[in-house]
Amino acid sequence: MRDGLYNQQLTTYDKGKVERPFRYIRQDFFLDRVFRNLEDLNRQFTRWRCDIANARVHATTNRVVEEAFDEERAHLVRLPVLAYDAVLTVERRVSHEGMVSIGGNRYSVPDTVRSRVLEVQHHAQEVRIFEQGELIARHAILEGRNERRVDPRHRRLVPCSGRESGSSRVPSPMEVLVSQRPLTFYDAVARRLSGAEENQ
Repeated sequence: MRDGLYNQQLTTYDKGKVERPFRYIRQDFFLDRVFRNLEDLNRQFTRWRCDIANARVHATTNRVVEEAFDEERAHLVRLPVLAYDAVLTVERRVSHEGMVSIGGNRYSVPDTVRSRVLEVQHHAQEVRIFEQGELIARHAILEGRNERRVDPRHRRLVPCSGRESGSSRVPSPMEVLVSQRPLTFYDAVARRLSGAEENQ
């Protein structure tokens, strides 16, 4: 029993040692910081790491972090160089215009979507939108806020009859709906207008 308790305490202690640096980065670097994109974030982090984090004297070891790391560097194993794709996955509701809001900007989805809530993956360079696990849209990230990006392929015009084979879909405001009238209607309008002008 004592051995089990000791192992549990050791695991908890190790877990805290591993997680503490992440808490330090989150509170000391990320808190109240603004960055434009991933490149700007990396520049700011490099400056903070060199000038603040690694230049400080560690409270536990009483050593400069960079100096201690230099001693350990020779014992580290190099990892393979692979691009790291940071992905933030969220759910977003489709607006009546056929758009989803991401990061203060709006991106189009195809008119054929049936789900009201879609999964959105926010990558470093683009937004990917999924319906029930299927990729249905991808857009380059918009800079700034209150911007719109509409893929023309996501919008389809409704035929003049307003009917689509096998579809009872309500057209979006982005679509143009023109009612068709016979030529006799316009002929009658022209006659009435010309008669009104003659009476004047």
